[in-house]
Amino acid sequence: MKDIEYNEAGQFCSGHNACAGCAEALSMRVILNAVGKNTVGVVVPSCVAIIVGAHPRSSAKIPFIHGLLESAAAMASGVKRGLVSQGKDDTTVLCLAGDGGTYDIGLQALSSAAERNEDILYVCFDNEGYMNTGGQTSSSTPLAASTGSSPLGKTTRKKNLVEILAAHRIPYIATASPSHLSDLSEKVTKAKAIRGMKVIIVVIPCLPGWGIADDAAVKVSRLAVESGVFPLIEVEDGLRYSINSADKTKPIDEYLDLQKRYRHISDSERVELQQDVDDSWDRLVARTKM
Repeated sequence: MKDIEYNEAGQFCSGHNACAGCAEALSMRVILNAVGKNTVGVVVPSCVAIIVGAHPRSSAKIPFIHGLLESAAAMASGVKRGLVSQGKDDTTVLCLAGDGGTYDIGLQALSSAAERNEDILYVCFDNEGYMNTGGQTSSSTPLAASTGSSPLGKTTRKKNLVEILAAHRIPYIATASPSHLSDLSEKVTKAKAIRGMKVIIVVIPCLPGWGIADDAAVKVSRLAVESGVFPLIEVEDGLRYSINSADKTKPIDEYLDLQKRYRHISDSERVELQQDVDDSWDRLVARTKM
């Protein structure tokens, strides 16, 4: 991706209910400014629903419909088809959900929308747990991370949603980070111009859920990218993989050490986590060469 200058368009208001220092609010500001005014939003129970807020006190300048946790993609599909029936083909439908409503409870609706290639832009704010209801484990929670329902550490690996979506052969999948705002803005702009199903997964370190300092969300996000834990990538038509971030330049130690959810792990577990990241990076690089 080319590095473009981010421009503030006033699509996201101050006075929202996000935690102080929350990177999700920062990411929402960039996304809403990139999609523009001719957009209808869909949101389901999650931190983002609280941040957006309810009419007439919404923090967003676009209209939002609030729905059920399991039906985000289905609702967005219906909204888009309703707009098309009114001749409003050019209106973007933006769906915002968390990892609980994407990786888990909403996966059936998301898979169905992907199979139909619905013309929606689906954004998942991935904070790797059910952070809005106590920080319980989701299938997005990484191996060994401690949560409210796995205090000794999760015993299974994080679900690879990118590969699941790629198997549907949808036009566009991307990952993004609040540490790379120009990359996030350009990916939203690119996705908006594509017809069909588009999914962007944004890593969002949860301050209380991950146990990080109030001013550390962007730093932790950047370390996730630089260590290869959360590489910035694009997948087009389910086949063409590209890496948008620099090569994996750092070990995972600094990334882990900033988070309380990893303070219980042993040296052998740390080595295992590093090996998992290295293996995943190697597989990703191999895919970009295919």
